[in-house]
Amino acid sequence: MTAKANHHAPEKRVRIHERVSHVLLQRIIRGTLPVGSKLSTERALAAEFQVNRATVREALRYLENLELIAIRQGDGAYVQSFLESGNLETAKAVMNVDEAMRREVLSAILEVRRINSPEVAYTAALKRSCGHLQQLEQAALHSPDLPILERDKRVHHIIGLASGNILQILMTNFFEDFFYAFGHLYFDNEKNRHRSAAFHRDIYHAIREQNAGVARDIMQDVLQYAEHAVLEEIENKTVTGCVAAEGHPRQRNSPYWLNQ
Repeated sequence: MTAKANHHAPEKRVRIHERVSHVLLQRIIRGTLPVGSKLSTERALAAEFQVNRATVREALRYLENLELIAIRQGDGAYVQSFLESGNLETAKAVMNVDEAMRREVLSAILEVRRINSPEVAYTAALKRSCGHLQQLEQAALHSPDLPILERDKRVHHIIGLASGNILQILMTNFFEDFFYAFGHLYFDNEKNRHRSAAFHRDIYHAIREQNAGVARDIMQDVLQYAEHAVLEEIENKTVTGCVAAEGHPRQRNSPYWLNQ
């Protein structure tokens, strides 16, 4: 059995410019810096965060790449709506705003993954090559020493490759990179680890036999189950914070980001 610690993705070291961009990101998503507003000058931001201007510029370039701000040469940086961004990395970034946004984005990612990935499995079963099949067999059936989270990510990646669709491959990579960070919510449960091992075996055999419909059903079933399990785990971890002192559930308001 894989040690529990192996189910967790390694922690990433936060650099100085990331701390600056994180605070500005929070202000943008929460509306403290509304859409269309102009950010403070580099000099003012450097003074506020007690960093040099080069660090501020790096933070602003990051936000620009996420399409959260527009930098106008000689004029300054202006806030844009994150809901108009075409960069999927923005979804990862906004997860760090607060716990509410983290749950919101994770739920959305799991939902889209559940809708998209079964079709990837369907196509993979029809188009897979012998090379893909050998890679999938190795990852799914003959990698007992590989941590379950790594193995699962590898299986999904190979299925994406076998689909032969470049956009599906990149989307699969995005989903699995995302799930990798939260996989412990699923794989810390021994029952789920056994279910995942069975999924790896079953999806391999379906793709080997080119049973596209079966492959799609297997993928849909496991992702539906995983989505429910992860969201239930998140709910269990936060339920005490959702109950007021009087013992009554707090009212859930519409997400604040809808006002973007």
